Amino acid sequence: MLPTPSTAHIDPNRIYDPAEDSYLLLDTLSAASEVQYLRDRFNPEQTSPSPIPLVLEVGTGSGVVIAFISANAEKLFGRADLLSLGIDINEHACHATNETVRRACGDYQGQAESDVGRGTFMGALQADLTSAMKPAVVDMLVFNPPYVPTSELPEALSLNHKDDFTSVAKYEKFDEDSHLLSLSYAGGKDGMEVTDRLLNQLPQLLSERGVAYVLLCQQNRPNEVINRIRAWGPHWAVVTVRRSGKAAGWETLQVIRISRMTEAKNPKTK
Repeated sequence: MLPTPSTAHIDPNRIYDPAEDSYLLLDTLSAASEVQYLRDRFNPEQTSPSPIPLVLEVGTGSGVVIAFISANAEKLFGRADLLSLGIDINEHACHATNETVRRACGDYQGQAESDVGRGTFMGALQADLTSAMKPAVVDMLVFNPPYVPTSELPEALSLNHKDDFTSVAKYEKFDEDSHLLSLSYAGGKDGMEVTDRLLNQLPQLLSERGVAYVLLCQQNRPNEVINRIRAWGPHWAVVTVRRSGKAAGWETLQVIRISRMTEAKNPKTK
């Protein structure tokens, strides 16, 4: 079993504390079947090496997932020449992510990445979903979205959000800390408003060998989500790769894997 990165340094009043959903993603990525899938996809047997993979986590929160990926690149992908990047709209989460990755890889300071099997983490960016990314550059995306159904979405922060809280009246329902936390869990109608935005960005964002791992809860109507993705056409595949029991007393969680097919295939034929 691969070690879980420590997040003891984070401020849980401003940053989502890792819970069952975070650990479900770690279990998914380290499962033998997914390790084999990732190795086959990004480290194929060929005479010339394949391009260096770029892994992006959107909504890093504490940084536990992207730290896990970066610290265990060789074990997960069969190669250490991995680039990883994080994005979160919460600047506190960006700082926490950078520290989580540093601590996860800290035991290997002074050694080359290839010597210890870890990838190269390029840092955490403050941005709204994938707005900071160029098209067709992400080889693997991981997204633990705000998936809890809520009557409304918390208002998005500006990138220099300190001015957003100068007026108490502007946030009658949220003070700064609770508002920051609400961005990590409040998903709007069916808990899917933020996830739908991300899904709509995937066809432009993912590379030709791109794959995305997205976490859903039962209230997100995952079967409907899967059917919508299948409607993208024969160049796309989607499958549920992991399920959990109940978290927080009510939601059943699952992780779906969305991949761009290297060759168009009709899933109804063999």
